[in-house]
Amino acid sequence: MTPFIAEVLGTALLILLGGGIVANDILNKTKGNGGGWMTITTAWGLAVFVGVVVAGPYSGAHLNPAVTIGLAAGGLFPWADVPTYLAAEFIGAMIGSSLVYVMYKDHFDATEDGGLKRAVFCTDPAIPNNFRNIVSEILGTFVLLICVFYFSDAEIADGTGTKVGLGSIGAIPVAFVVWGVGLSLGGTTGYAINPARDLGPRIVHALLPIKGKTDSGWSYAWIPVLGPIIGAVLAAFLFLALN
Repeated sequence: MTPFIAEVLGTALLILLGGGIVANDILNKTKGNGGGWMTITTAWGLAVFVGVVVAGPYSGAHLNPAVTIGLAAGGLFPWADVPTYLAAEFIGAMIGSSLVYVMYKDHFDATEDGGLKRAVFCTDPAIPNNFRNIVSEILGTFVLLICVFYFSDAEIADGTGTKVGLGSIGAIPVAFVVWGVGLSLGGTTGYAINPARDLGPRIVHALLPIKGKTDSGWSYAWIPVLGPIIGAVLAAFLFLALN
C-alpha cells in the first residue's frame, strides 16, 4: 500500500458511503427514503471514520485537497507531495461516486427529479447567494482544519508513561468534527468542505448517461472548490500564529 493508493481507496470509501446516504435518503423507492438531515450528517461522519481508518496508516488519510493544502501551508506536509495527493483524492472521489450510481441505478431511474439525482453527486446552495455560500464553505472547512492541526500531534499514555499514537481511535474525533460541522453549518450549502468530494462526483455526473438528469451546476461548482481551500489556508495561518 502506497500513500497514493491509500488516498485513492480512502477517498473512494468516503464518497461511496457519503454519496450512498444521500442516494438512500432522497432517491425514490429506497429503504431509507426521507431519512432526513440527521441521517445524512451522521453517515457522512461515519464515512470519514471509515476512510481515515483505512488510509491513515499509509498516507495520513487526508482524503481532501483542502486538508492536503492546509497541512502544507501550515508546514506539516511537504509541498512536493501535494500534487500526488490531490490526484489520488480526485480519482478516489470519482470512483466512489461512480459506485454509488452503479448501486442505486434502479432508484436513479425511478426518480424523475433531475435536481435530486444531481444532489447525490454534488452540493447546491439552499438559497443561492455566492458571497454567503462561499463564506459557509470557508467557515466549515476552517473549523475542520483548525481541529485537524491540533489532532495531528495527538497521543495518549499507555499507563507506563510511554506516549503512543492514537491509531484508528484517532479517526473518531475527525469524524465527530465533520458530523458537528454538518449539523451546525451544513444547512446553507450542504457543506462540501472538500473540493474532491464535490468536483470529482460533479464531473462523474456530467459524464454518466443518467436518465433524465439535469445540468451539472457548473456555475456554482467553483464555490465548493475555492471556499474550502481558503478556509484551510486561513486555519493554517491561525495555527502558525498561535503556535
